[in-house]
Amino acid sequence: MSTIIKPLWYVVHTKSRFENVVHEGLIKKHMDAFLPKVLVRSRRVDRKAMIKIPLFPGYLFVKSDLTPESQIEIVKTAGVVRFIGNRSGPVSVPNETIESLKIMTAGDGKVDTGTKFQKGDAVRVLRGPFEGIVGIFARQGKIGRVVVNIEALGQFASVEVDEDDIEILT
Repeated sequence: MSTIIKPLWYVVHTKSRFENVVHEGLIKKHMDAFLPKVLVRSRRVDRKAMIKIPLFPGYLFVKSDLTPESQIEIVKTAGVVRFIGNRSGPVSVPNETIESLKIMTAGDGKVDTGTKFQKGDAVRVLRGPFEGIVGIFARQGKIGRVVVNIEALGQFASVEVDEDDIEILT
């Protein structure tokens, strides 16, 4: 007698900026995939449009029974890097969490997330007057702002920049 495995939600890590490609690829394979997006103002200088971007850049959710065949099919999707999990394998996400995210992202209300930076992360400033500076993430500043320490001659100087204008160095 075979056991029926109930499909659960799992987190898939994608290549940078491949969230939509992976989402579409999984949908084409008739898989239940969820890519939560939020409405934000475009950062491009020549536009003032509102655009939808992934709530969790580099990640999306897929519902699967995680049989070896389905796991391979998911990982073979263009842009997929890996499942998020531990030594035992992929870790499931509760249905309640997915339902909450669906409700949160269904409207056009502002959704704020926690910082994607940890104290001590090496970062690079991408835009603005400090473009090109490499430093160490120090702390959250005012809303949407972060403080970056730059070391020079054995001393630190700090600058406050827009959180969207820095990236983590890997």
